[in-house]
Amino acid sequence: MKILAALFDLGDVIMQETTEVKDAGLATLRAELVPGIAGVLRELHARGIKLGLVADTHRKNPRNVLGQHGLYELFDAFAISEQVGCEKPDARIFKHALEKLNLAPRDYACVAMVGNNLERDVGGANALGLISIWFHWNNRYPIVPQSEIEKPRYTVQNTRELQELLERLDCER
Repeated sequence: MKILAALFDLGDVIMQETTEVKDAGLATLRAELVPGIAGVLRELHARGIKLGLVADTHRKNPRNVLGQHGLYELFDAFAISEQVGCEKPDARIFKHALEKLNLAPRDYACVAMVGNNLERDVGGANALGLISIWFHWNNRYPIVPQSEIEKPRYTVQNTRELQELLERLDCER
């Protein structure tokens, strides 16, 4: 069975953090995308895969950045730390997105989480039984897992590898 949904982090997974232009309140007004990520998101959406954003960020950032690139409407759920009241790897932020996607715990094994932070993204995904994908295209965060829970199921280094992986992933419920 193909995956039911894919969750994504925002910073350095969808947008390049080094290109952010922020306002005085530290909300990101605009940013450039990671090369090729728009195509990955559009392809998943076209295939009927539900998309969720799970991000430790300012509440305005997803609308500003994703909207700038015509991607906001592709997402079915948003779990933003400032609104949910917790940050990754706390299970509550992931569960918020999963509930918005109408996915039950029995579905978690068919949900991919794509993130660039071993502790927050991979650890949080693994703790819930999601398919953890470490998007390691830069070295801005630690690159060595500090515990078993931080070991990703899959590692990709660019959006081509990510798209190929997401196309071939199978899961069992």
